Amino acid sequence: MNFGYVFPWDIVGDPAAPERLAATGVDAIALAVSYHSTRAATPFHPAHRVLEVSHSAFYLPVRRSAFGALVPRNLSWTAPDAFIQARDALRAAGLPVHAWTVLTHNSLLGDAHPGLTVRNAFGDMYPHALCPAHEDVVEYCARLVAEVAELGEPDGIILEACGPMGVTHQSVHDKTPAADWDPTQAALLSLCFCTACVRKYPDTLRARVRAAVDAPAPDSSLEGVLGELAGPVREARLNLTATLLHSVTAATNLSIRLHASADPWATGSFSPLTDSTSGRGLGGVVALCWGSDEEATANVAQLVEPGRRLGAYTTILPPKAVCPESLGRTFRALGEAGADELHVYHLGLASPGRLAALAGALKG
Repeated sequence: MNFGYVFPWDIVGDPAAPERLAATGVDAIALAVSYHSTRAATPFHPAHRVLEVSHSAFYLPVRRSAFGALVPRNLSWTAPDAFIQARDALRAAGLPVHAWTVLTHNSLLGDAHPGLTVRNAFGDMYPHALCPAHEDVVEYCARLVAEVAELGEPDGIILEACGPMGVTHQSVHDKTPAADWDPTQAALLSLCFCTACVRKYPDTLRARVRAAVDAPAPDSSLEGVLGELAGPVREARLNLTATLLHSVTAATNLSIRLHASADPWATGSFSPLTDSTSGRGLGGVVALCWGSDEEATANVAQLVEPGRRLGAYTTILPPKAVCPESLGRTFRALGEAGADELHVYHLGLASPGRLAALAGALKG
């Protein structure tokens, strides 16, 4: 099965959108139901070309009584029931709809509840990053998925950011690249020291992390920097993801696919997948495949497991060439590496030429 990813506003107000998407050859749509702030191009929409999505939002009616301390926000840039309207239009065109659900990436709730967000070893808050070490965050995610299943009635659910977020993948204009943090420093800055997390760590961890961020050892890995502390810290963080995933999958009987990473230290949209998390009610996992074909196929190969469906999250957006033959080679390579599904980002953001290239690649 091949999934095309879209936003609700790509469909609502554009009667031609469902048939246009079906014509690309995708088998199903991953339709955003809970998503963070963004600035989106809408190349086909009759009413606009650029949409400013100013905050994280829920694209179903918000029932305050269904939530606890954390409550998602509705929106002003499209209809309050945009998911339902888009779902029905897509199904009428013969496309099943899976609810693309972002969990812990939510700057609106992070700003409103700073005590529930990730904080690095220097005490800096990441408002885009809700920390799943807090019971209120886990409860919010589980209730959100339950509402998606009940109100949205999708054919399945695709989870993004089902675990800790980190220093990257934020929600504002980023001005950090000139600090030249290498991957190890970025990983250290992604370790959370909020009030809930710090109780799970050895007392000496914060000082070691701060020192390593400012004076990194040449060519040192995260495990090398943390030394004997690496094992306990890694297990504490993996347990957060496992607990969150268990709560979320228990909230619905629908098939769930998880955006996942084989890296036990992963933060961001793709959650760490280990033996403690891989068997928890998942209908499949999806690997990040946005880099070169070599990088993408390596990510797929790391998540191959007999009997488990595996998707490849690939893109048709820049820097990908507008070329069906090139896309076709990438798609075939991902399948040969072990992917059962393509998850294609993003059919609503793509130009007419890119959609045509996708259609050619899938047909080929």
